[in-house]
Amino acid sequence: MSKRIIFATGNKDKLREIREIMTDEWEIISMKEAQIDCEIVENGTSFEENSLIKAKAVWDAAQKKGLRALVLADDSGLEIDFLNGEPGIYSARYLGEDTSYHEKNNSILKRLSGVEEEKRTARFKCAVSAIFPDGSYSQALGVMEGFIGYEEKGENGFGYDPIFILPKYGLSTAELDPEIKNEHSHRGSALRQIRQRILEWDVRNGFGRSEV
Repeated sequence: MSKRIIFATGNKDKLREIREIMTDEWEIISMKEAQIDCEIVENGTSFEENSLIKAKAVWDAAQKKGLRALVLADDSGLEIDFLNGEPGIYSARYLGEDTSYHEKNNSILKRLSGVEEEKRTARFKCAVSAIFPDGSYSQALGVMEGFIGYEEKGENGFGYDPIFILPKYGLSTAELDPEIKNEHSHRGSALRQIRQRILEWDVRNGFGRSEV
């Protein structure tokens, strides 16, 4: 019995992180590996809505290919209180989709220039949606609280990790060992919640015959 899960992403860094968090119970494959190519329009107004939009688009595409698939998708971003919650759901598109995260990070640091630490509070949020082979779905939200540092630090993370400080360690999430980061991260929290729901669904229904 195949227990493959299609994750609706083409981001290699994110896929690696997801595979680390979800352990070895299932094989996590990308859209490309599942030979699914579909247009996804993220026009939701929340992380939850956008993650479900992604999952539904990929699930529908899998159905059209005759695949009895379990699909996961996430939408995540950074909310900075001093910037009224920016970049929020536009985190990936902040300053343009083709703008590097180095440029995005430095733009944020400039906007926070002179702002004291207690006003630099921020959080990462991640919403994960799972659509099961029978079409039912479940969602989970993970949050990691911290603050924005004063410069980019670390090489282990990606995206906004180099400027996001986790208070417990006083380090950016790009400076943390991946296992420690996953233990505390927004994505780790959301995926652990959804992992439990997948286990519960599997006990009740079983993956059954899968063509994925």
